[in-house]
Amino acid sequence: MDFPAPQEIREALVRQAEQGIYGYNIVPKEWYQAYMEWWERRHHFAIKQDWLLFSHGVMPVISAAIRQLTRPGERVLVQTPVYNGFFSVIRGNDREVLQVPLIREGAEYRVDFAALEAKLAEPETTMMLLCNPHNPAGRIWERETLQRIGELCERYHVEVLADEIHCDLTDPGWEYIPYASVSEQCQKSITCIAPTKAFNLAGIQTAAVVIPDAELRKRMERILRTDEAGEPNTFALEAAVTAYTRGEFWLDSLREYIFENKCQAERFLLTEIPEIKLMAGRATYLLWLDCGALTAHAGEFARFLRARTGLWLSDGSLFGEAGESFLRMNIACPRSRLEDGLRRLAEGVRAWKAHKNL
Repeated sequence: MDFPAPQEIREALVRQAEQGIYGYNIVPKEWYQAYMEWWERRHHFAIKQDWLLFSHGVMPVISAAIRQLTRPGERVLVQTPVYNGFFSVIRGNDREVLQVPLIREGAEYRVDFAALEAKLAEPETTMMLLCNPHNPAGRIWERETLQRIGELCERYHVEVLADEIHCDLTDPGWEYIPYASVSEQCQKSITCIAPTKAFNLAGIQTAAVVIPDAELRKRMERILRTDEAGEPNTFALEAAVTAYTRGEFWLDSLREYIFENKCQAERFLLTEIPEIKLMAGRATYLLWLDCGALTAHAGEFARFLRARTGLWLSDGSLFGEAGESFLRMNIACPRSRLEDGLRRLAEGVRAWKAHKNL
């Protein structure tokens, strides 16, 4: 995001820095308490202290889980279009990416359960990465959808890892449902959570892993220790505790601002660039833009925009085959910057149409 982290967090980190000792640390009770109280209050999920593990970040956990719970050559299932980091971490660990495209219905996506079950039933499929809420589409999955995923994965003995890092960035009036809160089947899973997206703290490297199942938790604790990915630093602990105990007002104000940005972008697209269709997401600060009326290959369009107008948008093909004709736009920025970006997009579309004789 282009917004500074909350003042309360910045002040807490300055106080921590002024102590002058930056050695090893342990996870204090306050860290556990901050996570547990936040999730119960904000997301209606009672997490037990024993379920929580510290980690440097969500991606180190995903990488460790893939190596611990699957074997080289096995398949890790993702529902595309989906966060591009999933592809690199799966392939980087010598596993195969298994793409199951979501079904598009108008401006929304839903799970293709027929295709999902068919792929989960294949013996080579041993893990599913669930993005909840979904990035880049901003989809908040309903309880029924999550429950059905849990039932299918238990039936076919597929491990589930839920990446829920965007959970606090929902539109005002909307809430996400933690996957592990849905049913007993869903509790046999690994969930990655963190304050880093919502409070702009990614560089601090702080996250948590929620694992209700004792045996699964033991296995993950072992691999995180082996990877040295579970040793906290002082700033990581302080940032997380302060975010969840003193950052609520800031976060709610941020959500309102991002929602207003989203509404402004939607109005602009409807009136100025009707060729680009906005998918209806209720979470994240990302817009998923269907450019299919302009091109089947959004990567070429993205490069053209960058060269012609200086506007930098993400190529949708990075998010899987289902994203070939899409672009992703980050709107977590001051409104003046959003307006400038939208004007550049409109200028780029006009130039592209002339370039392609559309």
